[in-house]
Amino acid sequence: MKYTAKNIVLTGFMGTGKTEVGRELSRILDMDLIDIDTEIEAGQGMKITDIFGTLGEQRFREIESEMISKIGEMENVIISTGGGAVLREENMAVLREKGMIFCLSAAPATILKRTSGNSDRPLLNVEDPLARIRDLLEFRRPFYEKAGTLIDTEAKTPIRIAEEIAGIFRCRR
Repeated sequence: MKYTAKNIVLTGFMGTGKTEVGRELSRILDMDLIDIDTEIEAGQGMKITDIFGTLGEQRFREIESEMISKIGEMENVIISTGGGAVLREENMAVLREKGMIFCLSAAPATILKRTSGNSDRPLLNVEDPLARIRDLLEFRRPFYEKAGTLIDTEAKTPIRIAEEIAGIFRCRR
């Protein structure tokens, strides 16, 4: 069954499960999943880490905003954003216009466990990634808290989280 009333937007820090939960939601609700980072990589012809390395984080955030503006025009899709998308109010305004936003969260240790061994996380390519996670979470906390419905992903499977979000979406649409 297709839902045409609104998009579902998944945001939250890296490693909180946006991609996996998005896949499950796509299956459950029969909606297409669009991953902003994947779209950026395809559009730029390079990986996110290379964009950060060659163009810098500021330019990446500009490209991200351009992509969110483009994708935000679509309907009946699940949009998975990068963890820093919430830092720009213009991104959130575009996503709120047609979407119901869910912000996924997890503890720093869980995020580290989920992201360790993945070199495609440019913000975590530092000597002490756990300290970096804590610092970034602390800075972004106010943005995540006002983004949308908070969903704790600790000790939950992606399918359980997706079912929780689908239930809320169905009730509120």
